[in-house]
Amino acid sequence: MMKILVTGGAGFIGSALIRFLIKHTQHEVVNVDKLTYAGNLDSLTECCGDPRYFFEQVDICDAAEVNRILSKYQPDKVMHLAAESHVDRSIDSPGEFIKTNVIGTYVLLHASLEYFKSLDEEKQQNFRFHHISTDEVYGDLGAEGLFTEGTPYDPSSPYSASKASSDHLVRAWSRTFNLPVVITNCSNNYGPYQFPEKLIPLVIGNALAGKPLLIYGDGSQVRDWLYVDDHVLALLTVLEKGILGETYNIGGHNERQNIEVVKTICEILDRKVSDKPKGVSSFSELITYVKDRPGHDLRYAIDASKIESDLGWKPSESFESGIAKTIDWYLNNAQWSERVSDGSYQGQRLGMAKG
Repeated sequence: MMKILVTGGAGFIGSALIRFLIKHTQHEVVNVDKLTYAGNLDSLTECCGDPRYFFEQVDICDAAEVNRILSKYQPDKVMHLAAESHVDRSIDSPGEFIKTNVIGTYVLLHASLEYFKSLDEEKQQNFRFHHISTDEVYGDLGAEGLFTEGTPYDPSSPYSASKASSDHLVRAWSRTFNLPVVITNCSNNYGPYQFPEKLIPLVIGNALAGKPLLIYGDGSQVRDWLYVDDHVLALLTVLEKGILGETYNIGGHNERQNIEVVKTICEILDRKVSDKPKGVSSFSELITYVKDRPGHDLRYAIDASKIESDLGWKPSESFESGIAKTIDWYLNNAQWSERVSDGSYQGQRLGMAKG
């Protein structure tokens, strides 16, 4: 049994990780989350009250609080997922991305190093700092090839640039200060409980509401789609088996153009939803093309052969199976989506999630 500190645990991927840890392992979990707009404790309802789950509403940029948490809980592992992650928001407000993704990562690294130094030799041998990042740090792939762990960084947006910066900081703390780290870079995640600013839940929600389904440019941008529960298993595989100082790319082997994703969602909803919005005979009628956003990369695609060959992980969900599960979840959990839409989920307070 381990004690794992998860930053950003009320976010989409972080909450999926914590739900799995509490449901399927004996580990204790400390969730550290600032609860920005994207942090949603509704996604962790099933964990609240479990004696192995603890919640701290803390900004990772607050060094004193981060030091307090490390001292109080004495974690065996740190999994760093806290990040501002929406490209459109990074274009509008890049400063928040620099603060959280760069300064926040520095504060967490510095505090983790001091904590690591305080541990006895046995605990130092077991300690890991796992930094979770994105394939967007590699920039625009072009029509051919795949991102490997050796692909040079070439970020295009303030978001991807801030994540690239955080990756470099983590490597520097490993090489300069010998902090035991592993890094993972994942492709686009999707699945239940995803905040509806991201493509798939946004399209599902807007379609059901009869709103336009906005497509940047001609929708030909390609992404590799990774079901979030597959990602969780990959993260835990790297945490347990990954070689210190190494980077592992995590992908779903599911390249799709954005327009293909949207049309697939429309086709599934056409079959599953009989009570369509007024004036809509097929959800695809709602597709609306708009001007492309600045710095929009054409294609991302992950070569995940390293994690597959070295650590034995591979995704279990195809895009077809994963998107069907995702749509079913949103259709069956309208209350979760409604609380996000009306903002009532933001009424959460610290005491609601204490373990």
